[in-house]
Amino acid sequence: MAGASEVEAVVFDVLGTMVDEPGGLRAALREAVPEADAASVGHLLTVWQEHVEHEIGRIAAKERPYADSGVLDREAAERVAEHAGLTDADAVARLATAGRRLPPWDDSVAGLARLAERFPVLGLSHASRASLLRLNAYAGLRWHQALSAEDAGAYKPAPEVYRLALGAAGCPPERVLMVAAHAWDLRGARAVGMRTAYVRRPVGDPPRGSDAFDWAVDGLAELVAVLAPE
Repeated sequence: MAGASEVEAVVFDVLGTMVDEPGGLRAALREAVPEADAASVGHLLTVWQEHVEHEIGRIAAKERPYADSGVLDREAAERVAEHAGLTDADAVARLATAGRRLPPWDDSVAGLARLAERFPVLGLSHASRASLLRLNAYAGLRWHQALSAEDAGAYKPAPEVYRLALGAAGCPPERVLMVAAHAWDLRGARAVGMRTAYVRRPVGDPPRGSDAFDWAVDGLAELVAVLAPE
């Protein structure tokens, strides 16, 4: 297990870890289809998520050329519109940009600011460059640098995505900490030699018994207490 003194830079996953992606998508779906009840919104959210996950899998398998998150979100919005009978083009277009309007978790802004006082902090996200710029502004996330998987032409857990952060950090991977609410993401980071910290969120992918991450915390306040104690 790493000690805090061994960490020189901290990299955060964004979607799900720093912002409530499912919650933000639900809000956008309710706005687009106001007559939908909670069960219907849940179904439409599943339609959206399954499409994006399936297409990312196809890209990883080289069955489809890389397409950024803006393209996948637009496809997901169109698929949702088909299921919901939504024909208002403006409503579909706004729904397609829902990924730019995701609320931060309660501890995200303060935790990020506190860690940024001690470390270079970077965001590393599946969101496209354009989406990430607007999402950071919407959620109030202030990074020293925000990196999009678009720059690697791949999605995590492809190693080239994590290498974007390592290149920006400019220090050995064992001195760079990856923070995520998704165990699969942290496994990808470990595979390139990064330190890892799992942060528990209401959404995400919890660790397996075989995972050996450097830290597991219930929120960013706990991580701050470990990495940047007062």
